[in-house]
Order: sequence, then C-alpha cells, then structure tokens
Amino acid sequence: MSTAISTVQDDAAGTTPAAAVGGARKTRLRLTRRGRRVLAGLVSVPVATALAFAIISGGTALASRDDGVPTGSFETVTVMAGESLWSIAEEMAPTEDPRDVVDAIIRLNQLPSASVAAGQRIAIPLQYSSAD
Repeated sequence: MSTAISTVQDDAAGTTPAAAVGGARKTRLRLTRRGRRVLAGLVSVPVATALAFAIISGGTALASRDDGVPTGSFETVTVMAGESLWSIAEEMAPTEDPRDVVDAIIRLNQLPSASVAAGQRIAIPLQYSSAD
C-alpha cells in the first residue's frame, strides 16, 4: 500500500541536495491520484450526510405551510367539569359534524390529543361559534 501524499524537496538553486545546503528546506506538497480520491471522499462524506438528513427530515421545520391564526378569528371558552371536546363541539355548532369541529379545535389550539381538563381555556373557530 503506498502513501497518498508525497513531498519533494528543492533547494534555493535547484541543483544541490537540500541536506548539503544546510538552510531552510522548501517543501512542495503533491497529492497522488489516490490521495486526491481519498481527500474527495473525506470531503463528500459530511456533505452527503447533511443532504441525507435534510431529505429524510423533509425540511418541515424550515418550511411549514401552516400560517398563524389571525387575531379575532376565534372565540375563547373555558372547559367546565365533565365537558369534553365532543360536548363542546355539539354545543357550539349543533348543525355541524362534531368530528369536523373537534378536529378544527384541536388544530387551532395545537392540542396533542382530544382530552381537555376542567378550567382549561380553548379557542373555538368563529365559523363554529354560537354567536353566529
């Protein structure tokens, strides 16, 4: 197996050996074909890793299509003891499908699940508000 990097020593005049001059040595770095391949491989590994990570993650943190909710587009209600999102959805929008209303409430409030606690304040989209 040969080395990937070799050096060439030259003296100031270019004719006498570097050891005979006794002065500072000038060293030029030459990369062999194998050395260039190894260097290119070492550089490409982090680039390929970063690219693969970006592709796998999908870039959702950088480019989200979810816009913020405009002010005044929801009504806030306080959850009472024994209430669920389903009962609130039926109360707020009796003519709408409760599944759609519950889904809209979950998305608007960014809730991890459909469970709520008594005293919790949640936002109801105005389209389902009982004030309409």
